[in-house]
Amino acid sequence: MNQPDLGALYSHHASVMRQRADEALARGGFDHLVIPSGTQHYQAFDDRDYPYAVNPNFKAWLPLTKLPNSWLVYTPGKRPTLIFHQPFDYWHVVPDAPNGWWVEHVDIQIIRTPDEALALLPKDAARCAILGEPQSALGAFVPNNPAPVIDYLDWQRGYKTPYEIALMREAQRLGVRGHRAAEAAFRGGASEFEIHMAYCRAVGQDANELPYGNIIGLNEHAAVLHYTDLGRSAPTPLRSFLIDAGASAYGYASDITRTYAASGHDEFQALIDAVDAAQQQMGAAVRAGVDYKQLHIDAHLSLMGILKDVGVLNVSPEAALATGVSAAFFPHGLGHLIGLQVHDVAGFAASDRGGRIERPQGHPYLRMTRVLEPGMVVTIEPGVYFIDMLLDEVKQAGNGASINWDRVDFFRPYGGVRIEDEVLCTEGDADNLTRPVFAAAS
Repeated sequence: MNQPDLGALYSHHASVMRQRADEALARGGFDHLVIPSGTQHYQAFDDRDYPYAVNPNFKAWLPLTKLPNSWLVYTPGKRPTLIFHQPFDYWHVVPDAPNGWWVEHVDIQIIRTPDEALALLPKDAARCAILGEPQSALGAFVPNNPAPVIDYLDWQRGYKTPYEIALMREAQRLGVRGHRAAEAAFRGGASEFEIHMAYCRAVGQDANELPYGNIIGLNEHAAVLHYTDLGRSAPTPLRSFLIDAGASAYGYASDITRTYAASGHDEFQALIDAVDAAQQQMGAAVRAGVDYKQLHIDAHLSLMGILKDVGVLNVSPEAALATGVSAAFFPHGLGHLIGLQVHDVAGFAASDRGGRIERPQGHPYLRMTRVLEPGMVVTIEPGVYFIDMLLDEVKQAGNGASINWDRVDFFRPYGGVRIEDEVLCTEGDADNLTRPVFAAAS
């Protein structure tokens, strides 16, 4: 596979970022855009710091994710300036001198202490849109996060540049490498913790570098949507394995989920296969002009059709949806925007001037309510689970007759099934970023 020319792609990306910043500043009535990279946060009553997380607005401009106490300054008509904190330090690793495909597009000022940034920031902080956390304040430069600026930039982040797509494809390649290693570890009888370690080794990233904590659930643990406890011993018998894990590439995330059955568990494998086939159809439905809310509702009907076919439901998919029974088996949303953050911003935005598109009634965990447009990357992650608490609520609501409880008892020890890909919306057919990477890795 030919590698993309990141230098050329970044040149275009930098131009787009300047255009977006120009419009955002005009809307807010500011002269300068100032973005702190963020600072390290320390635990209370201790000198231990929490893992550093870069400001996503900072890494939108630059592929730098481990650079605390630095600043990006942009003034319309001028090149962006990077105030690069490179301390004198023998306790920690000092960032390497700036290098790479992006340096020729930025003016760089090296500082040795955080306070030295003050002399290099614009003279009047009141004329600056400062985007960041309160902890990033330096002198008069206190993040103000003006709504007109944030609303516009968040909205625009939904449309990925070719540079961003290239980095997201790289995050897919890394993630799939980890998924293949994790499946092999599962097949070899490894524990959840051992599978996690196999994943990290294959990706080449530790828990602080991954975009989110790995969800690795064996057997019933697959029914805990965000299960991250990582048991140290493998259960007996071994029935099933759900892994929801991604990787990072220059600050961009991947988010991939697969479910596997242990050898000999053919009925659960058939359920996995049915959800997998339905998920691919849902991914293919990602088209410009399609309302993501409707994709979510359609997913409920599709998944309930599968449960009807395997004997779990006694009622039609439509009846299960109307009564809320479907939400007991599929309690989360179909997916979300993804990019610089796993759950990327503006999934509910009504426009680039703010506002909110609410979720459909009865679907409180859907994270995306917008109409799809070219350049958006969304996750498609349908799932069916056997969660005692939610199934008890079905009984309490008087809908217990809708369910074949003997079949629930059969599937309960497997936990559940979730399949997740990332899909790019284009002017034409959906571009699944995940499936071709799995195919190439086979």
